[in-house]
Amino acid sequence: MLIRNIDETPKKKVEMEGVVGASMAVMVGRDDGAPTFALRQFEVEPAGHTPRHSHDFEHEVYIVSGSGEVLLEGEFRPIRGGDVIYVPKNHEHQFRAGGDQPLRFLCMVPMERDCGEPVPGS
Repeated sequence: MLIRNIDETPKKKVEMEGVVGASMAVMVGRDDGAPTFALRQFEVEPAGHTPRHSHDFEHEVYIVSGSGEVLLEGEFRPIRGGDVIYVPKNHEHQFRAGGDQPLRFLCMVPMERDCGEPVPGS
């Protein structure tokens, strides 16, 4: 069993092309013995964003706090704390933080896509 607090888990800066002001923490992953899914926390600073991308797997996202917008189906849509987003495989997407608070979200991906590092397109 694992109990880990979202506010106490160390985050690493996401360093990849197309990212501005984002960090990530693996909340549950391979190192924890999870066989099927990995759960990651992302934090995007105000005016920051994840890369605009797509990949060959789906993921589910829960917006923990903050607000901003997500690119899905070719258009940006507003998001805020409490929202749930399903990103189908091969769909271009991007998360942008808005306002003056960070955008924090949890993202679940298949374990075979989790190497403990940020996955482009999350």
